[in-house]
Amino acid sequence: MADLAVHQDGKLSQNIAHFARALRRAGLPIGPSRVIEAVRAVALAGFSTRMDFYWTLQAVFVSRPEEREVFDQIFRLYWRDPQFLEHMMSFMIPQIKGAQEDRAAVAAERRAAEALLDGKAPAPPELPEAQDQGQELEIDASATVSAEERLKTLDFELMSLAEMAEAKRMLARLSLPVQPLKTRRMAVGAGQGARIDPRATMRAALRTGGEVMALHPRAPKQRWPNLVVICDISGSMAQYSRMVLHFLHAVANQRGQGWAKVHAFTFGTRLTNISRHLQHRDVDAALKAAGAEAQDWSGGTRIGSSIAAFNRDWSRRVLGQGAVVLLITDGLDRDETGVLEAAMARLHLSTRRLIWLNPLLRWDGFAPRAAGVMAMLPHVDSFRAGHSVASLQALGEVISKASDVGEKARLMQMLTRGEPITTL
Repeated sequence: MADLAVHQDGKLSQNIAHFARALRRAGLPIGPSRVIEAVRAVALAGFSTRMDFYWTLQAVFVSRPEEREVFDQIFRLYWRDPQFLEHMMSFMIPQIKGAQEDRAAVAAERRAAEALLDGKAPAPPELPEAQDQGQELEIDASATVSAEERLKTLDFELMSLAEMAEAKRMLARLSLPVQPLKTRRMAVGAGQGARIDPRATMRAALRTGGEVMALHPRAPKQRWPNLVVICDISGSMAQYSRMVLHFLHAVANQRGQGWAKVHAFTFGTRLTNISRHLQHRDVDAALKAAGAEAQDWSGGTRIGSSIAAFNRDWSRRVLGQGAVVLLITDGLDRDETGVLEAAMARLHLSTRRLIWLNPLLRWDGFAPRAAGVMAMLPHVDSFRAGHSVASLQALGEVISKASDVGEKARLMQMLTRGEPITTL
């Protein structure tokens, strides 16, 4: 294979182009220039083994760590896998999978199968007629819930390409309404908490010769709070962060929802302000610009230092006027616990309401076992799941309720009572 002439008949070039097309359908940002580079790289480097060919293509097509799993699966299925059809069928039909399987690998293989088949399920192989007409196995596969309801509760990380596209459309229709805040300033007008305005009443009486014809009320003025979102974009949160940012873009561009301003920050190993990018009306352009601004996507996690940087550089600018803060992270931190706890305590004191969304809360056996989770939990007002469309929809229903604490009370009891904790 080392002496292969790539440009003679174009067969290998065509196969590399088809392979790149499958990668693009699976979500990798591959354009025509990458395909040309791949063909040139194979022609220049040559290959004598399958692994040489694999590493040459990976060097060209893979630019982020999270893309490796999808690349591996599509490479294995595309380049002469002897059990290609079996792999296609196994990842395109519903299955019951063991609890020990790697969730990211399963999702990557499913997206790889869909990309190679262009989103269409393969036709099942023809089976020979059975010689023995024995008992027939009947399975009741009738749906108990609609496809939309099932999609609402599906974990973002386990969604296929088609499911992710539909989930993004559902997120664009969600809202995050908030109740206005009362101020100390008063304005003429009736409403809850209205009182008589003597000055306005007497001024009106002067027009009628001093006779009071009506009592003019006054009530506290109302204003809308800011929404501040601090989103973890580290490797363990990458898929959830993208979906949450789609939801946040919809909130930032909705009119009449009440928020004065929407500020968004991302962090992995450092803090990045992406608020201005969310003003783009087109969600794809907005998230592309945000991704270019934040250079630490899918990297490590430094929650403590990132929140400390927010407190130092941005809290006075964006947390005034009774702001509500959404913190989206799994709480798995590499910083010292003392740094994280101090940063969370200051953030909590600076905001009217601090809500923590954690995708790990989807597990029934979740417990505050990690040091980062234990340091953060006492300093939030509400602790909720953030792994599906339904969880974000539920957030919109309770964000204005000061009494909502989510799962915080239950988990705090586990900490204070010293109950045995089961790991995830």
